[in-house]
Amino acid sequence: MTGSRWSEPPPVRRRGPELERAILDAALEQLSTVGWNALTMEGVAAAARTGKAALYRRWPSKVALVAEVLRAGLPPLDEIPDTGSIRDDLYGLCARMCEVLRSRAGVALRAVLHECDHEDADRFRGVTWNGLHEPAQEMIRALVRRGIERGDVRPDADTPFLVDVIPAMLMYRAKMYGSEWDDQDIAQLIDRVMVPMLRV
Repeated sequence: MTGSRWSEPPPVRRRGPELERAILDAALEQLSTVGWNALTMEGVAAAARTGKAALYRRWPSKVALVAEVLRAGLPPLDEIPDTGSIRDDLYGLCARMCEVLRSRAGVALRAVLHECDHEDADRFRGVTWNGLHEPAQEMIRALVRRGIERGDVRPDADTPFLVDVIPAMLMYRAKMYGSEWDDQDIAQLIDRVMVPMLRV
């Protein structure tokens, strides 16, 4: 019995959704551990215990595969309960966005944004927009309108630029520095930036 016989697990016969799920899980794990630059189609195929051809039949490139991984893996933002305060509502939303960015898919997204070049980053713009930016903007808009109805947000605060501030700040730090937001950072963003722009 030779050592090479046991060097790699044999391929597992799977088809359809089961195989696709295994490939996406393997790609997400690779992104979360080795990052964008070190990820290869060969490595993903080996981790999924399938052939490289199985990947290329579904995704023509590493970029296409990773885009699908991020689309499928990013958790939803969910609803933010009404705390009775725009400050606490926005803090809850910002904390939830940070949880999404700390998820396996969120870590993968940050690795992609931090490591890939400008051309590849542009290809992920739609994934980032649909998976995080647009849902966050819609929720911020809803929270601001809720605050206006409660009377703790000034009536003219519902502006297009205001809903960009939180997602832009979070993604700027992820892209430029690859750094985390802790509770103190979130509080300062809400208390020193958002609340002064919103209060009556």
